[in-house]
Amino acid sequence: MTHHTPVLLKEALQVFEGLKIEVFFEGTVGAGGHAEAILDAHPEIERYLACDRDPAALKIAKERLAPFGKKIEWIHGPFSELPQYLDERGISRIDGFLIDIGVSSMQIDQGERGFSFMKDAPLDMRMNPDGETTAEILVNRLPEKELARIFFEYGEERRSRQAAKAIVDARRKKRIRTTKELVAVIQTVIKGGKIHPATRIFQALRIAVNDELGQLKLGLEGAIERLQIDGRLAVITFHSLEDRIVKQGLKSEKRLEILTKKPIGPSAEEMRKNPRSRSAKLRAAARVEGDGCC
Repeated sequence: MTHHTPVLLKEALQVFEGLKIEVFFEGTVGAGGHAEAILDAHPEIERYLACDRDPAALKIAKERLAPFGKKIEWIHGPFSELPQYLDERGISRIDGFLIDIGVSSMQIDQGERGFSFMKDAPLDMRMNPDGETTAEILVNRLPEKELARIFFEYGEERRSRQAAKAIVDARRKKRIRTTKELVAVIQTVIKGGKIHPATRIFQALRIAVNDELGQLKLGLEGAIERLQIDGRLAVITFHSLEDRIVKQGLKSEKRLEILTKKPIGPSAEEMRKNPRSRSAKLRAAARVEGDGCC
């Protein structure tokens, strides 16, 4: 079993410190590291809803969290459908909510899934293998203008138009099927620097394939709506696009008290032990007002 180390673990636990929790919802349970720590710190938890789109992650988490038995309720699906999951289980409110956004180290390390430009694999990038859209479909079917928009908006790639044109030119000759083939095309127009030339393009495609930003907005709205008064939520993001959505979503909601005036990042020690944590940011809030009355 993979005992993957969750990011900002201590900081996430501090958000829920002193809170009596009966029902907790985790939107991306991953390998179960955050869940294990939260359940250990809060033995009063009666129901822990562990949700993830990735069946491989759920399998690992089930092994890790087996000691907690029937406290865990497993959900295979996107966290954006939180209200539906609660209604199906007769739950009106939750006391705690955590989501850890984006691709996990496990998914990156599974080269065959196509998330990493460092390993040759089919252009997939689906967090849920049952999803209909793959990176290969987007790369080979989308119009040049739409590809450029995705690369610019989701990847913040300055040479987005050049990359899109290079891809369209290449696919006219031969369908682009693998990560290696896509990297070769990208490198004709984006040269090396501090980061790999394909970094932002791969990020953008992954976000588009999984509708990550749309899912985040819906999930955050659902969590705020169903959060108990005095309940708390925490969101861990990994790039500015996600963080901006969370910041604006929390700030615009009058029923919340912001617990993190600035996003919390990893300590120097955590970054040393886990370099992938360096871009992580945590924001948290507490529900302080109800929905109002007629």
